[in-house]
Amino acid sequence: MSGLKLPRAIRLDPSDTFVFRRAAEPGEWLVTGSFLFGQADLAGLDAKARTAFRSGFLGVASFGWSTLAVVTEATEAEREAAIAQLAGQLVEKLGAPDLATARVAAAEEIAFAASLCDHPAQTLLALHRTQEDGEIRERFRTLTPRDASQSEGFRAFEFLEVAGEDDGPVEQVDLLKLGRTA
Repeated sequence: MSGLKLPRAIRLDPSDTFVFRRAAEPGEWLVTGSFLFGQADLAGLDAKARTAFRSGFLGVASFGWSTLAVVTEATEAEREAAIAQLAGQLVEKLGAPDLATARVAAAEEIAFAASLCDHPAQTLLALHRTQEDGEIRERFRTLTPRDASQSEGFRAFEFLEVAGEDDGPVEQVDLLKLGRTA
């Protein structure tokens, strides 16, 4: 393998199909897609478009969105195919003047996406996009799998027992009773 890596869409749960107008297909190549928001009135975006702005990677094939990307080894032929496919999308969906111009822009987008993949294969990438002082800012996080010896499985929440007089008043909530009265 040449050491070339590109981000691919990964779907760990079905949430992308609910939070975005169109979800990227698992396994398709991704770019950040910030270019779609350059002239957008962010205040006028609907909830799904705001979610795409805030946290979406753009699928090259589907022009759908993915919350997470996975660093994946790629061949030169796959990189070239992704550039060609994105260039076609730029002409078809965004009105680029011609394929040659679109190809230059697509190559830049793919090169930037590849620059995000300076991590071991299978590392997950997450994006947080904001607008600050009229400019779009992107911040990226990496999520690496925990060592199997560190966990018994994934836990979204952990409950801790706290005891002691200095902890303040103890509140007790009957969730079943609340559900019946709501």
